Amino acid sequence: MITILLRITSLSLVLTSGITAAPWPSWRGAEGTGVCVETDLPLKWSATENVKWKVALPEPGNSTPVVWGDRVFITQAIGDERLILCFSCQDGKELWRSGAKGVAKEPSHPTNPYCSASPVTDGEHVYAWFGSAGLYCFDMSGKQLWQRDLGEHRHEWGYSSGPVLHDDFCYLNFGPGPRTFLLAVNKLTGIDMWRQELGKVDVSMPRNDGFAAKDGVVGSWSVPLLINAGSREELVMSWPEQVRSYDPKTGQLLWQCGGLNPLIYSTTLYGEGVIIAMGGYSGSTVAVRPGGSGDVTETHRLWHEPRDRGHIGSGVIKDGRIYIQNMNGIVECVELKTGKSLWKERLKGSGSRSESWSSIVLAGDRLYLVNQGSDCYVLCASPTFEVLSHNPLNDGLTNASPAISDGNVFIRSHTHLWCIGK
Repeated sequence: MITILLRITSLSLVLTSGITAAPWPSWRGAEGTGVCVETDLPLKWSATENVKWKVALPEPGNSTPVVWGDRVFITQAIGDERLILCFSCQDGKELWRSGAKGVAKEPSHPTNPYCSASPVTDGEHVYAWFGSAGLYCFDMSGKQLWQRDLGEHRHEWGYSSGPVLHDDFCYLNFGPGPRTFLLAVNKLTGIDMWRQELGKVDVSMPRNDGFAAKDGVVGSWSVPLLINAGSREELVMSWPEQVRSYDPKTGQLLWQCGGLNPLIYSTTLYGEGVIIAMGGYSGSTVAVRPGGSGDVTETHRLWHEPRDRGHIGSGVIKDGRIYIQNMNGIVECVELKTGKSLWKERLKGSGSRSESWSSIVLAGDRLYLVNQGSDCYVLCASPTFEVLSHNPLNDGLTNASPAISDGNVFIRSHTHLWCIGK
């Protein structure tokens, strides 16, 4: 669930840092798109096969690991503490833990533990958002460098959108809830660079996502996505009822496109010149081209699917196709330019939980994905459905997404952090 971006190519990472394999610096990888540049990855594993190590975690959590060099980081709530935990990639040994202590309880859904927002790193700093406890920056040894009190976050289902890094900026979707805004701060000081308030969402409008207007359940848990739209960079967000694009340097609104429902979980997808935004539950899906100005609903929207099965996790784009796993554990392949469904198949789990909240990772022509029953699958990214392997970990509830670095697959369940390798 929950997300974060460092826009930098894997080649430059290798040249400037001396690292021999690409890191996984954010929830959705180096580009924020779920695409991994590595291909020499394990295909088959189990709870006892191809496990390099696993470590027990103190409490449940939904956030995804991020990896840089020989360190892997997760956000973790322990009682009234909101923490980053740092482990060795070699053996899983805990190296340090840092964060906020004495944090008051906030509203959240029972399925959304505190610290569901994943961290992000640039190899020199690690950043995490802990809801009302604020936005934090640490060095790689766990020393706190700065902290921003952004005020109270309050939503009945909690928070999960993590920070995003680009150049000297750290971006954050502070929401959902009565106070919702898109924020950019200086990543070295935490000082505001710009802020865009979302404004109130009209909950009285007719809805098609399974909720009545009186329920008032609205908001976006989406993570901002930075894209290169040719002549300019754009910071794209899926908001209730609209996709919006901002100038990442100034926060100026560039364009907006209608067609979404008022409840958004997944992060915007981008690939092959097309932006895909998906609503939660029985929400809607929008495909739009970037580069426009003002309201582009009539000029740049390619297609609009008013109702689908809804998504919490995010998908990937490859060779003119979208691959996405919905909340019911059904994986679908959709034609990028038209929205036409090419295939739709339910993955059969080994346990009682075949639903999925996690996001897909693309490595070469393979799709790596996990369901809530900690079943891990590798599928072929092709116009025909093909399961390459089914790898059960039998480790209970799992909502985090896979993270990949140095030939290893890192998987976080509610009880353990796993390192899978050949």
